[in-house]
Formats: sequence, C-alpha cells, structure tokens
Amino acid sequence: MMMTKQHVRLGLFALTMTGLAACQPDVPDSGAGVGFGDYSEYQRQREAQLSGQAGAASGLPAASAVSSEPLSPSGGIGGAGNTTGEGADIAAQTRAALNSANGTSGAGTVNASPSNPPPVAVNSAGLSRENDFDAVGEQRSIADDKALIAQNRANYTQIQPEALPSRTDTGPNIVAYALQTTHSVGQPQYRRTSLLSSEGRYQRSCAAFPSPDLAQRAFLEGGGPDRDRKGLDPDGDGYACDWDPRPFRKAAGG
Repeated sequence: MMMTKQHVRLGLFALTMTGLAACQPDVPDSGAGVGFGDYSEYQRQREAQLSGQAGAASGLPAASAVSSEPLSPSGGIGGAGNTTGEGADIAAQTRAALNSANGTSGAGTVNASPSNPPPVAVNSAGLSRENDFDAVGEQRSIADDKALIAQNRANYTQIQPEALPSRTDTGPNIVAYALQTTHSVGQPQYRRTSLLSSEGRYQRSCAAFPSPDLAQRAFLEGGGPDRDRKGLDPDGDGYACDWDPRPFRKAAGG
C-alpha cells in the first residue's frame, strides 16, 4: 500500500501533538483546595484546635491552659509567695531616690494641684522683697510703714559745709608753676653750664626721687628754674626729670 502525501502530513501532525502533550505541566485540581490537602480534613483540624482538643499534634496549647490571674509587681502570677521580688525592690529603690531628691523621708508625699499649691521657695540669697506688695503686706501694715518713715526722719542728719583748711605748706607749688608757664616740654628757656648738666649726673640725680613731681618740687626749692644746682634740668626748659605741666593745665581748662 503506497502512502500518499496526505498520510505523511497526518502522521507528522500526530507526532507534533504528542510531543506538545508531553511538555504540558500538570494542572492542579481546584477541588482539592489551596495550600492544603482535603478541605474536609482541614475543617476537622480547625474545629479540634478551637475546642482545645488538638493535643500535641497541633503544637498549640488549649484555651483553658492560659491563666487569667493578674501579674504581681514581682513579675509572677498574683497569689501567696509573690508579694516581694525584683519588681518590688525596684519600686522601693525608685521611691527612696525620689524622696532623697525632694528632701523628704518618704513619710509624706507632696501632691501639687490647683487646690494644693507647692510650698513657697525660701529666698536663701537674702535679696530684698520690697517691691513684692504681697510679701510686704504680710510683714507689716500701713501703720508700721508710717512709724518707720518717722523714725528715719528723726535719725536723718544734715551735715553743713565747712570752710576748706588753709594751706600750711609754704614750699613751691608745682600746680601754680605749671599754670604760670606756657612753653612746651624740651623748649630751652634758661642757660645751663655743661659742667653741671652732664647726662650721667642727670640720670643719677633723677634716680633719687620716686616721682617727677617730687623732683620738680626739689628743683624749684633749689633755685629753679633759673638755677639748676643738682643737674635736674640739663636742657633748660624749666622742667626737671621729665616732669610735664600739661596735665595740670588740662585740668584747669587751659
């Protein structure tokens, strides 16, 4: 029997369909449920768990095995033998620390509220509270203030001005000398001899005075400014040992 082209095509089509069928994955049965085997078996296990009859096979404790008793401060179930413990010790230590910080012994607790204000702080710095009318009103009355004012007036003493004492020192007055002069420091006004006006003698003479003011007074007492017997004014400006009359002139408004 000779095979025609049509027979060959039918054979190839059959082989192709067979190969495709072999590669097709298995489709799960939707009637078996999702994520478990038999749905009826799942229902029986679920009812057993809810009724507390699952046992060790389910791994869940029965509902009656959970206690409903409150926990004590120590962390255990309330009852005899659980009144003390770590929780009670922590609570006691906390109360002791709070009492120590508040300066109380723990016998009484300060409960601040609108009807129970906190105690007034003591003014340990000792500052005056004269501007606090409430505080002053608690300390004294208007009559007390009146008596205090009268006492202050009675103790008030007015000191009358007195005449200035007369000057007893008859020596040179460097202030008057500063106001009498008008030339600048270092400007020669008087003749000096080179023998008495050496730099070495000037340094030694000025070192004997603690201040330029005292040196100027000694210079005037010794015949200055015309004469310079101690070598205090070698440049002849009339000012000994760097004494400067300008501060006195400025104080007098000059």
